[in-house]
Amino acid sequence: MESRGRRRVWLVGAVLLFAAGAVLMFTGQGDKPPAEEKDVAFPRRMRGEDLARAEKRRTWVMPAAVDAGVASPMKPRDPLLAALPRGPGRTAVVIEANALRYSPVGELLMDCLLRDGGKNLEQFKAMSGVDPLQDLDRLVITDEGVILSGDFSKAKYQELLGERVASDHGPGARVYEAGDTTFTLPDGGTQRGRMDTSVGTWNNQMLVFGKSPDSVKTVLDRMDGRGAEDGPPLLDENSTYGEMYGVLAVETLAKFLGPDQAELAQRLTDVAQNVELHLDTSGDVAMVANVTGLDADKMTDLGKSLGGALSMARMKAQTEGKEDLAQLLDFAKVRPDGSSFKLELAVPLATLQEQLSWCREERQAAEQAKPAP
Repeated sequence: MESRGRRRVWLVGAVLLFAAGAVLMFTGQGDKPPAEEKDVAFPRRMRGEDLARAEKRRTWVMPAAVDAGVASPMKPRDPLLAALPRGPGRTAVVIEANALRYSPVGELLMDCLLRDGGKNLEQFKAMSGVDPLQDLDRLVITDEGVILSGDFSKAKYQELLGERVASDHGPGARVYEAGDTTFTLPDGGTQRGRMDTSVGTWNNQMLVFGKSPDSVKTVLDRMDGRGAEDGPPLLDENSTYGEMYGVLAVETLAKFLGPDQAELAQRLTDVAQNVELHLDTSGDVAMVANVTGLDADKMTDLGKSLGGALSMARMKAQTEGKEDLAQLLDFAKVRPDGSSFKLELAVPLATLQEQLSWCREERQAAEQAKPAP
């Protein structure tokens, strides 16, 4: 039972690392890392592959705002970035699903996700027409909902969303309201269900999931320049580096500190203004969170308090014999820098390989148990 419990800890930790990496940012301020970890490549700037990826995605020319008198042609841009929220206090975290899939850590996660031998994946592909391991490029989590980008030209929209009330919304866009849907199962049967989420489709390249049709339309309007919001998107092209990156609302980040750190959480919301997150999985998992504010003295004090709280959390984990948690906390550091501070965390790939090796064993056992075609 203890072995199973440890397995669950590491599996949950791996999933949270990529789906909500911010959870791990505030889990520990450790001592000096081992010597072999000095060369960990923390994501601090655009790399060659990031630049090439960003350039390739400049495919969308926003329709000219004729009514506003804009006559000069606009430069091509990344449509997904144009769809992101605007203004302070918003959240948008981008997961480079395709890049993550083919990273060393991504291979470990595939073993964990396909422990049934790929049965659920094949059923999903047959039902939806979408292969998430091939067709999905990026996944974005915002405070408005979720955005998926990729190649959805083979998606079975009619089968999945056909019964719901739908309407066109601009060139290449369509919005489906929440409602009852009949799903076609892989065995040819059908199953009725209800989807309480509104869905938007755009040029077979993007799927938008929101709480209401209006929230979906807001996202689609931004790409066409019809949005009423002022200011640029939360992320510009120069911040699209790493396998996960984005901006977190300070209030969202404060919630991860837990009830026993209520005072520190309040200081964070009072002093900090912006949190930019970057995670790299090309080797050892390395994450950098840049927390900025206006008052340099207050930010310095906040960084010191945060470092102290993280150090205490690590010592508490060691005292209570929580080796898995303490090991995750060994590589966290807070680096002050004037009116900002950087929070860094590194998890060695070898550690993840050791702790998640059981996923590969179960996946191999499930694949061997498949009946011969």
